[in-house]
Amino acid sequence: MNTQRAADRLAEEAVGLFEEQMGRSPRWVVAAPGRVNLIGEHTDYNDGFVLPMAIERRVVIAADRAAGSALDGRARLISSAEKAPATIAVDGEIRPGEVHWSSYVQGVVAGCREAGLKPGPFEAVIHSDVPLGGGLSSSAALEVAVATLVEALAGRTLDPIAKALLCQKAEHEYARMPCGIMDQFISVLGEPDRAMLLDCRAQRAEMVALDDPSVTVLIVNSNVKHELTGSEYPQRRAACEEAARILGVAALRDATLEGLDAARERLSEEHYRRARHVISEINRTLHAAEALKGRDWQTVGRLMYASHASLRDDYEVSCEELDLLVEIARSIGVAGGVIGCRMTGGGFGGCTVSLVESRKAEAVREALCRQYGEKTGIEAAAFASRPAQGACVLRRA
Repeated sequence: MNTQRAADRLAEEAVGLFEEQMGRSPRWVVAAPGRVNLIGEHTDYNDGFVLPMAIERRVVIAADRAAGSALDGRARLISSAEKAPATIAVDGEIRPGEVHWSSYVQGVVAGCREAGLKPGPFEAVIHSDVPLGGGLSSSAALEVAVATLVEALAGRTLDPIAKALLCQKAEHEYARMPCGIMDQFISVLGEPDRAMLLDCRAQRAEMVALDDPSVTVLIVNSNVKHELTGSEYPQRRAACEEAARILGVAALRDATLEGLDAARERLSEEHYRRARHVISEINRTLHAAEALKGRDWQTVGRLMYASHASLRDDYEVSCEELDLLVEIARSIGVAGGVIGCRMTGGGFGGCTVSLVESRKAEAVREALCRQYGEKTGIEAAAFASRPAQGACVLRRA
């Protein structure tokens, strides 16, 4: 199925679910994409650079103003991925509470109200084909879709960067996840056939052409998400902040590998390796963006493999299944159509991202999934994607 037909079908399904649940047609339908990060992992909260692209997988919300007064001051949410509906506040004092899937929505609505956008009571159905827990930013896609809906309901739009930052703040305060700015920025600002080189300190985005029809991006979901304590991400962020303090810089973006080596005796082994990943990954990301501009695919591929090795060995956020997928990709090699491959997302499971020759993409997909299944007994899921459009309104009252 081509991607536009898939997007249209997802929107039609959302409309159908709304009509089934609410007994009327929605007046608004909005969408926001997930993302895959080509390179630049765990650099965003270190004031570094990242190179994501929006993917052709989306969160779609179909909505209408609430009928009658039953939802006075509230909104009713139905998610096709959740068993029970949820209710959130849209008026009065709104505060963070116990984390729930609806917390992402509540946080965005609260932020929009602070920015002067008042949606009023509404009913919404949320429908998505962004894989959950796969490192493709389903949470940011939901947040940005909600902000786009509130804009439509309120009849007023936010500055795009303010919108992205509002969504990030919602995730910090209401979902209690101290994420960087990358996911929300690319979901808001993504463009077809463009990746985004994002300077996370300056909050400045440069769109980089990724429009060569001879190459495509292949995303493989390991369908593994290892159970963790929940402290791994905050621990790594804290380790980076401590390393920056010891190095005497505002953030690891300001450090160099030479300075890191000179200070090695003052750093624990953990702090040294975490910092080495971040500093080298920022360098790789900048080089990859230049290589992308010049269509130097060999260099992009080499940098992707180096990124994975650093995430595996220095940052320690990979896992056996992700390592295996990268090893299989490397074994297929350039001759088989694989230019480069790495894990993407927070780690400990989720997805790999590969740059592949378009004419061999299906053969690569089949080989990766087959060999992975033979060696793990786990069925992977894979899809190709071009860089996609950011958040948009599909239907307006």
